Amino acid sequence: MNDAVANPLLDFSGMPRFADIKPAHVEPAIRGLIDENRALIERLTADPATPTWDGFVSPMDEAGERLGRAWGVVGHLHSVFDVPEWREAYNAMLPEISRFYAEVGQNLALFEKYKALHDSAEFATLSPVRQRILEHALRDFRLSGAELPDDQKPRFQEIQEEQSQLAAKFSENLLDATNAHAEWIADEAGLAGIPDDARQAARAAAEAEGKEGWKFTLQMPSYLPVLQYADDRELRARLYRAYATRASELGNPELDNGPLIGRILALRNEEARMLGYRNFAEVSLVPKMADTPEQVLGFLHDLAAKAKPFAEKDLEELKAFARAELGLDTLEPWDVAYASEKLRQARYAYSDQEVKQYFPEPKVLDGLFGVIRALYRVDILPDEAPSWDPDVRFFRIEKEGANGPELVGHFYLDLHARSTKRGGAWMDSARSRHRNTWGSDTPVAYLVCNFPGPVGGKPATFTHDDVLTLFHECGHGLHHLLTQVDELAVSGIHGVEWDAVELPSQFMENFCWEWDVLQGMTAHIDTGEPLPRALYDKMIAAKNFQSGMQTVRQLEFSMFDLRLHSELDASAGPVPIERVMALLDEVRREVAVMIPPAWHRFPHSFSHIFAGGYAAGYYSYKWAEVLSADAFEAFEEAGAGRGSLLDPETGERFWREILAVGGSRPALDSFKAFRGREPRVDALLRHSGMVAQA
Repeated sequence: MNDAVANPLLDFSGMPRFADIKPAHVEPAIRGLIDENRALIERLTADPATPTWDGFVSPMDEAGERLGRAWGVVGHLHSVFDVPEWREAYNAMLPEISRFYAEVGQNLALFEKYKALHDSAEFATLSPVRQRILEHALRDFRLSGAELPDDQKPRFQEIQEEQSQLAAKFSENLLDATNAHAEWIADEAGLAGIPDDARQAARAAAEAEGKEGWKFTLQMPSYLPVLQYADDRELRARLYRAYATRASELGNPELDNGPLIGRILALRNEEARMLGYRNFAEVSLVPKMADTPEQVLGFLHDLAAKAKPFAEKDLEELKAFARAELGLDTLEPWDVAYASEKLRQARYAYSDQEVKQYFPEPKVLDGLFGVIRALYRVDILPDEAPSWDPDVRFFRIEKEGANGPELVGHFYLDLHARSTKRGGAWMDSARSRHRNTWGSDTPVAYLVCNFPGPVGGKPATFTHDDVLTLFHECGHGLHHLLTQVDELAVSGIHGVEWDAVELPSQFMENFCWEWDVLQGMTAHIDTGEPLPRALYDKMIAAKNFQSGMQTVRQLEFSMFDLRLHSELDASAGPVPIERVMALLDEVRREVAVMIPPAWHRFPHSFSHIFAGGYAAGYYSYKWAEVLSADAFEAFEEAGAGRGSLLDPETGERFWREILAVGGSRPALDSFKAFRGREPRVDALLRHSGMVAQA
C-alpha cells in the first residue's frame, strides 16, 4: 500500500481518489502496472505445466483489472475534465497502453497457454460461463493478430497504436472546434423566440467572460434552443453552419478531422486484410449478433423501405406548414427544428418548452429512482466519495437480503454540460463486479450527460428528450450494476455482443411515456403542480411526430457507417475525404428525405464510429430498438388492465434473464429466455407509429 499512498492511482481499496489524483501520477502508475503485467505474463508463459483456471486465468484477470481500472480513471478524466494538463498526461501514455494491449493480443505463447487450457481435461469441468470466457479469449487473440507471422506482428501493433492516437485526436479536435465558436448577441431584440432559461444561460456565459450581451455556443444546451426557437433566421443559419462544419477544412485547419478519417479508414482496412477478412466490417461483426455485413444491410434496407414513406409524408407536411404559416417558401435545414416546433405547437397545442417546466432535476431523479425501485425492488441512496467536479453526485444501490440491506453497487452522476467535458451522454465502468483472491468487488459506474445546469437560483429543468437520455444511460448503468456474474470477462456489460448492448438502455426509455411514471416525476418549476393529464395526452398524441424522419436519419448514419467499412476501397492508403462525402451522398439519395447542404461535414463529428467504438456497428442502435421494443411489450402485456406497467414480477424476470447474466451467454439466448421466442420487429413499428392505417 505504500505505493498506493504515494500514488493514488494505485490505490484499489475503494473508490478512485479523485481529490488526490494529479496528471503527474499517470505516467509512473501506468508504467508500473504495465511492467507488473508484463512480468506476470513472462512468468506464466515460461511455466511448462499445463495451465489451470486458478493458476493462470485468475492472476491474468486480476493484474489486467488493476491496469484497466487505473487507465479507466485516466480516460474518464480525459473525457470529463479535458484541461491541457490532463490531455497531455493522457496522450503521453496512450501509445504505451495501446502498445501493451496490442502486444498482449499478439503474444503467441500466451495464446498457446489459453489453447492448452481449452484443450485440457479441466475444460470439461469448468462452468459454461468459464468455458465461454475461454472461447472468447481465443477469438480475441485471433482478432488481435496472435496467429500472424512474426514478421507481420510489429506492423499490426503499429496499426493499433496509431488508431488509438487518431481516435483521441479526433475527439480533441471536435471538442476544441465546438468550444471555439460563439455567437454574441448585443441587442435583446435578436433573442426573439428564445426561451427565458436559454437566455439566462447565455447571459451568464457572457458575464463569466466579463462581457455585455448574450453568448450562445455550439454546446448542445445552448445550440439546440436557438435552432428550435430563435425567430432570427440568420442567427439560426449561422449557428447551424458553424455546428455542421465543426472540425473540418472549413474551419481552423489545425482541427480538421478530414485527414484523420482518411487515415483511420486505411488503417482499419489494412488490419482487416492482415487478419484475412475482406474489410473491416467483417472484423467488427465477429463478436456481434449479426453474421455478415450483407445481413445487416438487408435489415437496414428493409426498415428503410418501411420507414421512408412515413418520412416523406412528415417532410411534405412540414414544408406545407412552413410555407403557409411561416412564410418559408424554401425549407432550409436550419429551419427544420424551428418549423417542426411551430408545427408541433399548432397541431398538438404544446411546446417542448412548456413541458420542460414540469421536469425539474430533483423531481426527475426521484422519478427515475422510483421506477428502478418498483421494477427491481432495490433502494438508491445518496452516498459520498471524492469526485472530479463539485457538481457530481454519488449514490449507492442496496437490496434487502436475509440479514438486512446488501450493497449492490455505486454510481457517479455528472449531469451538466461544461466546456471541459466532451459532448454527448454515456455510461462507463469505474469498477466491475468480480470475485477475486481477496474477496468480492461490487460494481461502480459513471453516468455522464450534458444537460443545462441550474439557472437563476432554480434547479435545472430538462426537456422530455433530456429525460429520455437520462433513462437511456441509466439503463446501461443498470446493466453494469445489477449483474450477478462474478467472472470479470462477462460481468455486467463485458462480453455482451455490441449489437445487444443497447437493449437495456433503450428499454428504459419506454417508461418515460407512461402516465403513472410521469405523474410521480413532474412538478412545475414555479408552482409545483404535476404534469396535467391534458398536456400528457398531447405529448402522447405527438409521441410519433416526425418519427419517420427520425428513423431514416438513424438509418442514414447506420448505412453510411456499414458501407464505409465494407464497400469503400481503402487499400491504397488514406481515403480522400471527397470519397467519404460521395458515399454519404449516395446513402442519402437512397434513404434521406431532407438533404443537407453540400458544405455540411457530418463525418467530421461522427465520434461514435471514429472515436467511440461503434465502427461498423452503429446499426446496433436500430437492432437494439427491435429488441427493446419487443422486451417492453412483455411489460405492456403484464400491465394490461392494471393501470401500471411497473410490474415487479416481469421486472424480476428481466433482471434475471437480461441484466443479471451480462455476457455469460449469447444475447439472443438471454432474449429468448425472457420472451420465450425470437425477437420480432412488429413492436418497434407499432411504438414508432409506422404501421399502415387500415
